[in-house]
Amino acid sequence: MKKIAVMVFALALVYSLANAVNFAPPVLHYSVSSVIQYDFDGTALKIPVTVSGTPAATFFCVFSKDKAETIGEVRNGHLGWHYVNKIDTSIYISTITPLDIGTNTIEWNGKDENGVMVPSGEYTYYLWGYDNQNPKMFASKAVQLPESNFCEMAHLQELDQDGLPLARPFIYFPQDETNYKGKWVIGNDPEDLGLLETCNAYWADNWSVEWVVIPVPNDLTDIFAQGGVSSSVGNSRGVFRFNWVPNGNATPVATWGENGYAGISEIYDGGSGPTADNNYVYCANQSYHDRTGDVPTSELLYIAIDDGTIEQRKDMSGWWCSIEDKNGGGQLNGGPNGYSQRGGYLFMGSHSSCLVQMVDPNVDDYLEGVKWSNKNGDYVYDHHYLADDSKPWVCNDFRTPPFWTSFQADANFFCIGALSSLGSASFALAAPDGTGIGNFSFAGDTYGNKFFDNFCDYGSPYDGIISDNQSSLSIDENPDQSIHPPGLMWTGHDSVKGVITSNPVAVDEAPASFSVAQNSPNPFNPTTTIGFSVPEAGNVSIDVFNVAGQKVDTVASEFMSAGSHSVTWNASGLSAGVYFYTVKAGGFAKTIKMTLLK
Repeated sequence: MKKIAVMVFALALVYSLANAVNFAPPVLHYSVSSVIQYDFDGTALKIPVTVSGTPAATFFCVFSKDKAETIGEVRNGHLGWHYVNKIDTSIYISTITPLDIGTNTIEWNGKDENGVMVPSGEYTYYLWGYDNQNPKMFASKAVQLPESNFCEMAHLQELDQDGLPLARPFIYFPQDETNYKGKWVIGNDPEDLGLLETCNAYWADNWSVEWVVIPVPNDLTDIFAQGGVSSSVGNSRGVFRFNWVPNGNATPVATWGENGYAGISEIYDGGSGPTADNNYVYCANQSYHDRTGDVPTSELLYIAIDDGTIEQRKDMSGWWCSIEDKNGGGQLNGGPNGYSQRGGYLFMGSHSSCLVQMVDPNVDDYLEGVKWSNKNGDYVYDHHYLADDSKPWVCNDFRTPPFWTSFQADANFFCIGALSSLGSASFALAAPDGTGIGNFSFAGDTYGNKFFDNFCDYGSPYDGIISDNQSSLSIDENPDQSIHPPGLMWTGHDSVKGVITSNPVAVDEAPASFSVAQNSPNPFNPTTTIGFSVPEAGNVSIDVFNVAGQKVDTVASEFMSAGSHSVTWNASGLSAGVYFYTVKAGGFAKTIKMTLLK
């Protein structure tokens, strides 16, 4: 017994030493069958789900499958709040279900949200969840944001300039209320304040380089930032391009735009972008602070990423402007002023409006490019929804809570917006078709500002929700900041996607999607088996990383057939501790944590 106690202590010491240097969170992961057979006969469908890493407050969702073209444009819900345009839509969304680490069961009776049995066929199902039990973990204590702005405050970068996954993601954010910007690499020692990079993005006297800063996707040594000038001689707002100089002064890229600046002479409000893909920088011309004006103003600007030319200006006023809201006590213009991207789509929101959208920017007509839109009526992201409100259902109003200051999508297009001034609620959640699911809290959050929630969701050892801890700055709630100091936080999150079908599922047929199982046994000494499935034949690689993000072994790198496979890893040459294995096949990748004992 004494030897066992000594071993346990030694293992705990190894683990604590590793985490004293590097950030290695317990990544939340669902393991579930990618294809599930169901007869749609009213009996309970029982779906085994294995959860690892952290507990998971989970939603089970059923969607139509491959019906997008037949669905077309649809408006429904109270006040016509929900608009969808040629995308698959939700049929059933469960209430929140707590799942513990280990084996669990999700049940569904085959009925839709109205209690009607759905026809036999094929449907897409999702599991979405986050850890609402454990306190948020510090990913950095060096990240401290300005408190006085409700704009998008951070950008998490997952891919390198070739579009491949980064070994470690990084995040940009405003370091203070001047031109200084910060950069933090996720995985660094959260306690080491010296690992924070800063950069002074100064352009010219009287010109401000404001809150949002993002890397240039095809050249990560450069950044884009919004800003402009307002003076008695004129106004201009737009986007700057700088070369990032770690702990120095950023250099404007002289060949881009006008000496590193591309803008327009009209006034538009702060917090209006940008975001970027390999072709364009996107930002908005809008004027939500104008409470008396009668000119609808909401344009999506397309700025060429290579030379800073403003190539397109798409009218968004039909969505983001409302004379009814102005007459009802709000304002005519509503934004947007916050953007993110995932999978080629723009996700738009604004703290000054109740509207959130998913848009395909490659469609010429903006209306046709809107894939879904969520406005007042479902009590998620809503303004002026109380029964005795003096401005009933007015959407465009920057003076009323809740305020959401970021709008982000995960790999399966579930969206969250960071909430402020709505009690202890941390974020509002929407399904992949924009259906509002509800408002939810991270463990330990208090009343106060929440400035950003970023999904890290690309199969890394850091996958989860990266957020601020700004609510700790609410002095009324937290007079002693040593109890809940501000910083960059991590919370467990995962979502998975599969198929429910009435067709027979052959045991030996290829899986419908990529999946990776938790290694077994785990913990292990010194060998363990890694199981996985690939949807089609191709090259498969399995690499192992330590908690510092360094590759320590390649378990497999070869051409494999479609179907289920397993490989055995022998770690006899490595020290005890926490490791991560990443399985890559085609465009898919998944990372899972494992523990080696000695």
